[in-house]
Amino acid sequence: MDLTEHCISTQTIAAGGMLTVMCDQVRLPNANISQREYVMHPGAVVIVPLLPNGNVVLERQFRYPLHQVFIELPAGKIDAGEDILLTGQRELLEETGYTASNWVKLGLQHPCIGYSNEVIHMYLASGLSAGAHKRDDDEHLEVFEINFADCMNMIKNGEITDGKTIVALFFAENYLQIVV
Repeated sequence: MDLTEHCISTQTIAAGGMLTVMCDQVRLPNANISQREYVMHPGAVVIVPLLPNGNVVLERQFRYPLHQVFIELPAGKIDAGEDILLTGQRELLEETGYTASNWVKLGLQHPCIGYSNEVIHMYLASGLSAGAHKRDDDEHLEVFEINFADCMNMIKNGEITDGKTIVALFFAENYLQIVV
């Protein structure tokens, strides 16, 4: 069965610095016409930074849409034309001050398939070396480290609720169990 919807027309509803809101008229598989509203996103990278002692580097960051502080892994958007791995390396350094000598691609996730084309690439970074962060002027966060098992417990008890962080930590846990 062909489930593909075909675009008849497209309209930009709003465009900002990072996101664009679109509205398309589409032809459904049964030939009916419908409307699809969605957000265009440049994509992002989330990093699981693993220290030699087995701890994970995490961040506390205020997220305006929900007006609260969240615990997250370092992550950031892919700049136009930027290599995905370079995005991860840049974001890790900018947000935490760490660089990593070993990078493993864990996979990717589509966090909002009902209303966005966002793709988040996941990496495990190890062989970490500490340095000075290079945060943007509007970026305020607290960096801390915690045992990997404690991270997983923080997911279970609701202290970590950020979707990209949860998925990346589960992918990392699986990868680490395989290679150990």
